[in-house]
Amino acid sequence: MYKRFVPLLILAAGIAGFIVLKATRPEPAQVAATERSWRVEVQVVAPATGVPVLPLYGEVVAPDQQTVAATMAGRIAERPAAEGARVNRGDLLLALDEADIEPALAQARAQVQDLQAQIRSEQVRHRNDQRALESEQAIADNARRQFERIEALVGRNLASRENLEAATDALARAELTVSTRERAIDEHPARLQSLQARLLQATANLTATERDGDRARVVAPFDGVVTNVQVAVGDQVSRNQSLLSIYPLAGLEVRARVPEVFQRELIGALERGDTLNAYSRNREHRFTLTRFAGIADPAGTEAVLTLDGAPAGLRPGALLPLTLERPAREQAVEVPFSALYGADSIYLMTDDQRMQRVQVERIGEAIASNGERRLLIAGEQLTPGARLIITHLPNAMTGLKVEVAGDNGESSE
Repeated sequence: MYKRFVPLLILAAGIAGFIVLKATRPEPAQVAATERSWRVEVQVVAPATGVPVLPLYGEVVAPDQQTVAATMAGRIAERPAAEGARVNRGDLLLALDEADIEPALAQARAQVQDLQAQIRSEQVRHRNDQRALESEQAIADNARRQFERIEALVGRNLASRENLEAATDALARAELTVSTRERAIDEHPARLQSLQARLLQATANLTATERDGDRARVVAPFDGVVTNVQVAVGDQVSRNQSLLSIYPLAGLEVRARVPEVFQRELIGALERGDTLNAYSRNREHRFTLTRFAGIADPAGTEAVLTLDGAPAGLRPGALLPLTLERPAREQAVEVPFSALYGADSIYLMTDDQRMQRVQVERIGEAIASNGERRLLIAGEQLTPGARLIITHLPNAMTGLKVEVAGDNGESSE
């Protein structure tokens, strides 16, 4: 009978043990939920005058490059200038053969001398015509008096009709001779004017031929570099044929296309008389923005930048990257690109160490003193001393708790 109560006793003992253990267990520690904070770097805002820059990519051109053309047809006798050679002002570039120049000069001089002789002949002829007119008028007067006498005698039947007709013919011939001589005298000014005009034309032709003859020996008009040589010694060239080109060492320019969004700002600066400089890589070359091209393009208008100083290896046709300094901006802040969110937002750290989204004006790029490219921004909330978060967080949002990385609790750039 006692065996029937053993399982019940065991069950009761187990329940009693569980109650005792539960009553005597230690109390668990209370765990309080804590908010996670993100470690970030900050920059203390210090607005100052900033110079935004604009990267450009342009072509080097020589606006004062001259192309030498043949002034006369002939053979190249000398060509000491070679492609790419540097020459000084007055150095011989090339020369045509004198044997091709002299015949043209001789022909032009002969035309002038021939017309000068014709003018002298016309003047002599005019003087002779004037003297001959006096004699011919006297002959005509005698013929007229003879005709009147014969006519009076015929009226009194003292002369025949044949004598009257002979006197009439003699008078007519004398008057015709006088008329012809007078016409020749009247035409003298026109003939002389025509000869003088032809002489002027021949003289101008002689002057042009002499000029072309002088220019057939080409010398460098300035210190420069020879390029585009198209002939060699012995080549036969025609008039106005291109021979070579030369460009000056000074005055090289770069033509670079500027996006339309920056054109108004840059043109306004030029109109105010501001000096805007541009630099090549490593600041080896410096350029000054002088003007914009007169014709626009849908992709942007070309800016013309003039080289300051020596070319130092620059050649026309080369493609050159430049960094143009735009007009300076007041109350601007330089920040790393990691501080920007989207197109125009950054985050400031509040006094309770939380992120606050702020919209700013994106001015452009800037170059720090160490040569690093930075972002230049401005905004009313970028007050001196404000802490700008420069660590880019993928989950950034207003109100997110952050803490400054570093032992000092704050860093600045």
